[in-house]
Amino acid sequence: MNNIQHLLLAAGASKRMGKPKQLLPWGNKTLIEHQIHVLLETNNKVSVVLGAYSDKISGIIKKFPIEIYTNKDWKNGMGSSISYGLKMLLEKHPEVDAVLISLIDQPLIKSTHFKKMTDLFQPGNNEIIVSYSKKGWSGSPVLFDKVYFKELLKLKGDEGAKRIVHKYRNSVKLIDGGALLKDVDTYQVYLDLLGTYIKDKP
Repeated sequence: MNNIQHLLLAAGASKRMGKPKQLLPWGNKTLIEHQIHVLLETNNKVSVVLGAYSDKISGIIKKFPIEIYTNKDWKNGMGSSISYGLKMLLEKHPEVDAVLISLIDQPLIKSTHFKKMTDLFQPGNNEIIVSYSKKGWSGSPVLFDKVYFKELLKLKGDEGAKRIVHKYRNSVKLIDGGALLKDVDTYQVYLDLLGTYIKDKP
């Protein structure tokens, strides 16, 4: 069985939202609790990168069987959180075959999508598995083979992993995320997505 670990990025300050996205209500949980539940359903190990509001958030999520990494340089952007989170993960789990990076603000994604990504992964083939939406947009969640760890560890500032995906586009495999790859960018979008989630919930 492949050793794939999830890295959930939840370090941002949610400036456009005006309040912490991580702590927005989502059903009977907060948004970050919901995301952690979904990731744990895959039966892979989960690590969460915190930054802004870490004191408030860590107290809520410490009950989960996860590892929590607090990036003190979170203000430097997503690249900083990716490199820091991966560095901490590899210090504890150097045997990892791949890392699956996901974002706090894509709450409609289900565990089945993550499972499809991990099932598709074949170690040793230098794969990058990228999600794409029905609107043609592609991006997170993204799974990286360990061959890309050195470059991920060099990310900094607001630079995400898109540059690496583009650089090695011939190694990219796309996986359909349908209508689930929607970001919570504003409070109105949050309300719309929450309505979708509640409507579709069994």
